Amino acid sequence: MPGTLSLILPARNEAENLARLLPKLRQYFPEAEILVVDDASTDETARIAEQSGAVVLHHPYRLGNGAAIKTGARQARGEILVFLDADGQHTPEDIPRLLEKLEEGYDMAVGARQRGSQTNAARGLANRVYNLLASYMTGQRILDLTSGFRAARAEKFRQFLYLLPNGFSYPTTITMAFFRAGYSVAYVPIHASPRQGKSHIRPLRDGVRFLVIIFRIGTLYAPIKLFGPVSFLLFISGLGWYLHTFWTQGRFTNMSALLFTASLLVFLMGLISEQITLLLYKDSNRQAP
Repeated sequence: MPGTLSLILPARNEAENLARLLPKLRQYFPEAEILVVDDASTDETARIAEQSGAVVLHHPYRLGNGAAIKTGARQARGEILVFLDADGQHTPEDIPRLLEKLEEGYDMAVGARQRGSQTNAARGLANRVYNLLASYMTGQRILDLTSGFRAARAEKFRQFLYLLPNGFSYPTTITMAFFRAGYSVAYVPIHASPRQGKSHIRPLRDGVRFLVIIFRIGTLYAPIKLFGPVSFLLFISGLGWYLHTFWTQGRFTNMSALLFTASLLVFLMGLISEQITLLLYKDSNRQAP
């Protein structure tokens, strides 16, 4: 796609990896715009990127991976945006496979990491849990919720910049936002190489953050799928306790009343959240500033 493609790489202290990756990207995509978003690196990241012919966008201080994605998406001139990590995990050879999905009519294509691509068993298990939760929220099969390797149509990606967090959870948010807006998402199996150098992800902190983002976007995507089961569980608990106390004591207790009331309140919160969701997405075609 000559003249329409922008490759966006968020980077922090990735000079060594960029020295190997950028020449490959230029070789495969000589006409593409390559943007390296330097998130206040303390090494030679900016200099190496400039020497390799990339356009370097600078953050004056560290803002986060998601903030770098937003900076790159705002400044990119291409009609198609490709996001990949600067640490060498994603290979340029896989990019055409993502673009093929867009040519087939999909709005976003995501590189789904296959077995063996995770750095450790715990992270692989966590990602499977995230995928199951997100699939339940959206009603669609999500193969890799947290993959940062993806291609998307620029006009549609920019619609959701205001939703994206500044940290590492941007893939979670953009995936669920695309599904909520009714845009099509395809998954392309890839094998991610081991990361070269030190990772900026802290598994425990960012694992909890991923879960928080899932539930936060879940309330924006399909709130009743969160509130509904909780309400039903409270109602069943109240009914069960009422039947127990009526059978053993012949009376209706305060605990049953509390559980029934809580069930009703949670259900009403779900309905209100559904209305808020409709208002949030009623103008899903507006462009982010």
